[in-house]
Amino acid sequence: MSKGPGLFADIGKSAKDLLTRDYSTDQKFSISTNSISGVALTSTALKNGVLHAANVATQYKYRNALFDVKIDSDSSILTTIIFTEILPSTKAIASFKVPDYNSSKLEVQYFHDHATVTAAAALKENPLIDVTATLGSPTISFGAEAGYDTTSRTFTKYNVGISVTKPDRCASIILGDKGDSIKASYLYHLDESKRSAAVGEVVRKISTNENTVTVGGLYAVDHLTNVKAKLNSNGKLGAVLLHEVLPKSIVTISGEIDTKTLDKYPRFGLSLALKP
Repeated sequence: MSKGPGLFADIGKSAKDLLTRDYSTDQKFSISTNSISGVALTSTALKNGVLHAANVATQYKYRNALFDVKIDSDSSILTTIIFTEILPSTKAIASFKVPDYNSSKLEVQYFHDHATVTAAAALKENPLIDVTATLGSPTISFGAEAGYDTTSRTFTKYNVGISVTKPDRCASIILGDKGDSIKASYLYHLDESKRSAAVGEVVRKISTNENTVTVGGLYAVDHLTNVKAKLNSNGKLGAVLLHEVLPKSIVTISGEIDTKTLDKYPRFGLSLALKP
């Protein structure tokens, strides 16, 4: 693949991941194993309030194809197949779910040194079509995306964005929600290993004249432990502790509290992921 500007979904992704990833109030346990033949198997159990769920996922790579099959406790089966380099600088992703065949989708991605283009369509009679395009370089990129509903013949979305990325920082601005929202984010790495960082995000909803400001950070306590925290202008405070109990096996403890309603109990989440 080329070393071009990346996908439209990558614009602002680093800041978004730092502010959202690992923040959860669920109880989750997963264990992964790898066979000699190259098959990876992951079993997951999840509790969200009074709801319980479980799934088993298996992954196998053969030449330029990656096969991923996930079986949920509700008897649904999701299969995803990723083909790389069928044509030069291309990737194709096909997914289908049983018994919900209407969720099947095919996506094609093309990577160039100065542009990236993707097209995705649902595999049904009147599909939803999503198209994205990004121009630029790994340092600065401009992108746009649009979604079209062939049934109603209307656009479901159209967004544009710009991203500037340096070795120790990245900034982005996205005009989304059909021009009704503006999101600006900035992330700065505090060390060369990129294990500690500070991030800020501002989201303005134009139709309601509402602004939401979120600040957060990541700090490496030692080579096994990381802590994260975030606070937004609505008073929501979140914190995460990640500790590597065994090589590649991580326990995550997270919590969230509304500082404007301190009489309510905070919510906590616990996750344990065991990997070989």
